[in-house]
Amino acid sequence: MSPPGRPQVLRLVFLVGMGTALERIDCPSGCSCRYLEVNCTGQRLQEFPAAIPLDTRQLILAANNVSYLPAVELSFLTDLVYLDCRKNLLGDDLDFTFIGVAKLVYLDLSFNNLTQVTFSTFSHLLSLVVLKISDNPNLVAIEKDAFANNTWLRHLDVSRTGLTFLDASTVRDLPNLRLLGLSDNLWHCNCSFLGFITWMTESNLHFPDADNITCYTPESLRALKMPAVEAQLHSSCLTQLHKRDYIFLGLIGFCIFFAGTMAAWLAGICAVIYEVHTSKGEEEDEEEEEEDT
Repeated sequence: MSPPGRPQVLRLVFLVGMGTALERIDCPSGCSCRYLEVNCTGQRLQEFPAAIPLDTRQLILAANNVSYLPAVELSFLTDLVYLDCRKNLLGDDLDFTFIGVAKLVYLDLSFNNLTQVTFSTFSHLLSLVVLKISDNPNLVAIEKDAFANNTWLRHLDVSRTGLTFLDASTVRDLPNLRLLGLSDNLWHCNCSFLGFITWMTESNLHFPDADNITCYTPESLRALKMPAVEAQLHSSCLTQLHKRDYIFLGLIGFCIFFAGTMAAWLAGICAVIYEVHTSKGEEEDEEEEEEDT
């Protein structure tokens, strides 16, 4: 085959140049773009980047200073399946942020400033498989039904947050969950937490870094692992009564005593009335007999 002539070479150069120009036009400033992928890692972005190609499936915004994800701009990326936002400044209210990216499978929000997770935070992500919200030290609350719609969830990481409590039903009702990260949290191991600990020990899930899933409070249980805590809580919560329990039992006893006293008093009154009525009837019968004679 003969080498390409000058016109062909010029045509190739022109096409390559056009392709490069188009890539620059379609790619956000400071980011690198490949086929269906936009990577903006470590670009010190303060805001969500503009001009992201609408057919993007993988968007990486890691290690920036983004504090807000605009729901409208995200909703244009209807084919997005992978979103990496770790190491940013996201926090406060993320409710309804992901309403337009229903195909999302992977979401990483670790190393941010999340404070809570409600039902409205991830409820529209019906295809979500991996969710990482670890290393959010201000995350103190996850609602009981926060993941009710995320039935495909297999990997959930809430390690190293400010959580002190998690309702067992929040994760127990996820049929496809296989991995759950819980280490280095501020778990408050009281009787209310016993149900979650029991579920942990009986489930077949994988708990990464299990040696660091320990109690933070109360002081008597600090640094104890969950299996050991379960035995102690069983003995203390299920066999001992608290002050409010004694008050309740005292009130029940008083009510029973009062009810018994009132019943005896009423029974006595009824007996007296009956006796008086019977005696009066007998006297009247005797008087009638005397009159007849």
